[in-house]
Amino acid sequence: MILGIETSCDETAAALVDKGRVYSNVIASQIGVHAKFGGIVPEVASRKHVEAIGYTIKEAVESSGKILPDVEAVAVTSAYGLVGSLMVGVAAAKSLAYALNVPLVGIHHIEGHIFANILSNPDMPVPHICLTVSGGHTMLIYVSDLCRYETLGNTLDDAAGEAFDKIAKFLGLGFPGGPVIDTLSAKGDRAAFNLPRPMHGSRNPDFSFSGLKTAVVNKFKTDDRNTLPLADIAASFQEAIVDVLVSKTVRAAEQRGVLTISVTGGVSSNKRLRESFSEVCRKKGIEVFFPSREFCTDNAAMVAAAGAARIERGDRAGLDLNAVPNAPLNSAK
Repeated sequence: MILGIETSCDETAAALVDKGRVYSNVIASQIGVHAKFGGIVPEVASRKHVEAIGYTIKEAVESSGKILPDVEAVAVTSAYGLVGSLMVGVAAAKSLAYALNVPLVGIHHIEGHIFANILSNPDMPVPHICLTVSGGHTMLIYVSDLCRYETLGNTLDDAAGEAFDKIAKFLGLGFPGGPVIDTLSAKGDRAAFNLPRPMHGSRNPDFSFSGLKTAVVNKFKTDDRNTLPLADIAASFQEAIVDVLVSKTVRAAEQRGVLTISVTGGVSSNKRLRESFSEVCRKKGIEVFFPSREFCTDNAAMVAAAGAARIERGDRAGLDLNAVPNAPLNSAK
C-alpha cells in the first residue's frame, strides 16, 4: 500500500495505491486562484500547498477505507517542478515516512506521468515511445523498460500546454487555455489559417512552439477582438500543435523500431490530439495508448504507481531527500 504525494506545480494531491488498484486519488486544485493571473504564480502555489497538504492526505486516507498504519511506503514527487511547491510535498512525505517507519522514495515528475499510462493500461508493452506533454513540459522519451528511460527530445522554449495558455490569454479566452481552446476548436475550421509548424519536418526530436505563438500574436494583434473568428483561430492553432506532436512522436517510434506509443500529461486529454494520433498510428500499424482522463493532469496515483515500481527495484530515499526543480529524468531516488 503506497501513499503517493504530488505537489510539483499547482495541484495538491494524495493517493493510496496497492498493486495497481487505486483506493483513493484526491486532488486539491488551485486553478481558481491562478486564473485571475492568467498563469501559475509560484509563490502563491507554494503557500496554497502548505494550506492544503494536511487536509488532502487526510482525505486520501479516509476516503480509501484504510488507516495510516496500512501505509507500507511513501512516494513523493521530489524532482522537476516549482521548487517551493516540491518542498511542501517532500517535507510532508519525509515526516510521514519517519512517523510510520516505512520506506520513502522520491519520484521524478515525468516518471509519474509515464506511470499514469501504465496505471491506466497495465498491459501496455515495453519498450515504447512516450510523449509527455503539458503546460510545463513537452518531452519525447524512449522507455526501454520500467524505470529505464532515455530522453530523446525536449522543449527548446514554450511547452505545448504553455503555448495553449498564452494564446488563450491573448485571445481573452481564460485560463487554463488547453481545455477552452479544445472546446472552441470543435466549432472552427482547422484549415482556416495557414500557421507555421516549427521543426515539423526536422529529424531533430526537440520541440519549439514560441514561433507559432508569436505568429498568431503578430497576425491578429491589430484586430478588434470582437471581430476575430475565434473558433477558426483556435482550431488552426491547435491543429498546428497537434501536427508537430504527432509527427515527431511517430517518427521517433519508427527510428527506434518500436510499435507502441504512450501519450501522457495534461494535454493528452485533448480530443483532437487523441483523434489525430489514433488516425496516424492506425495507418502506420502502431498501437497508441492514453491514460484515463483522471490521470492526465497532475495526480498522486501516478506517483504511487511509480513508487511501487521503484521500491520493487530496491530504490530508497533517506530523510535527507531534497527537492530538485530541474533534475534530469531517472535521477530521483
